[in-house]
Amino acid sequence: MKPIHLLAAFAFSMSGLAFAAGSHEHGHAHKPLHGGVVSEVRDMDYELVAKPDLIQLYLRDHGKPVDVSKTNAKLTILVGTDKQEVELKPAGQPLEAGGSFKLANSKIVALVSVPGKAQATVRFVLK
Repeated sequence: MKPIHLLAAFAFSMSGLAFAAGSHEHGHAHKPLHGGVVSEVRDMDYELVAKPDLIQLYLRDHGKPVDVSKTNAKLTILVGTDKQEVELKPAGQPLEAGGSFKLANSKIVALVSVPGKAQATVRFVLK
């Protein structure tokens, strides 16, 4: 085979790998189901619904709701130099906390502990 053909064959084969690596097909979409912001960590979707007086965190494993009855989460809300920490507790399907929250232009880091899984650090950016 001529060197140019080898180069073309290699480039063609690598383009298939790049396409496969860029693809994110695993049977479920990462769309918000509750009007929040979704972030994925280790095949789990975390949807943060944040309002000035209520914060909720919904968990889905491969598109299916996770039982959060024994789950806990701690949020750190960063707005400029201000920092607020919030403990989320199970409240039906979501984990949640009530209070007074500054959320505009915030970065939120959630540390989530689900029994039987490694602790996850989940990041959200709110505009």
